[in-house]
Amino acid sequence: MQSLAHIVESLEPLVRDHGAGAVTVIILLESFGVPLPGESLLLFASALAGRGELSFPAVVVGAWIGAVAGDNVGYAIGRFGGRALVLRFGGTIGLDAARLARVEAAFARFGPATVAVARFVAVLRQLNGVVAGTLAMDWRRFLVFNALGAAAWVGLWTTLGYVAGEHADALVAAGRRFWPALAAVAAMTLLAAAVWWLRRRRRP
Repeated sequence: MQSLAHIVESLEPLVRDHGAGAVTVIILLESFGVPLPGESLLLFASALAGRGELSFPAVVVGAWIGAVAGDNVGYAIGRFGGRALVLRFGGTIGLDAARLARVEAAFARFGPATVAVARFVAVLRQLNGVVAGTLAMDWRRFLVFNALGAAAWVGLWTTLGYVAGEHADALVAAGRRFWPALAAVAAMTLLAAAVWWLRRRRRP
């Protein structure tokens, strides 16, 4: 968590100085395997847009372009470089044979729909283009599912970030007002979960 927070903090000046262009490049890099915090970045950039510091449409469009382009770079790497090349250089982005096999298993089980759903799963998001290429998935089919998944993913996180940024003061005030009640609900939920887990363990 500390390393993730450090990465996000180091990217903040880029987003503030270069706006949607920085978002596009960072999402593009993350989309073909570079370990960058895409979701956290989208939340931060769209929160700035919610406060009027960035253009929200530019952030959304830039993030979508970066996501689609990055996945297609990954597809080209996998398709023309092959599995051997991916495994040879995959260690630099944390991709080993076991992780590649898990992603390939997901593709084998769910087919092209994996490309769209992969956007919402941490490991699949960074590697879905590469694996689609190594498996020689039809590029036109890959592009369609990739574009749809990227649109849904970008839409979700930018909307959440924008609303949070636009209503940041109100959310902070509400949190300060209702935190005792929220803490009580959280404590009761944890207690109920603990009781359920203990009862389950005691069953023969």
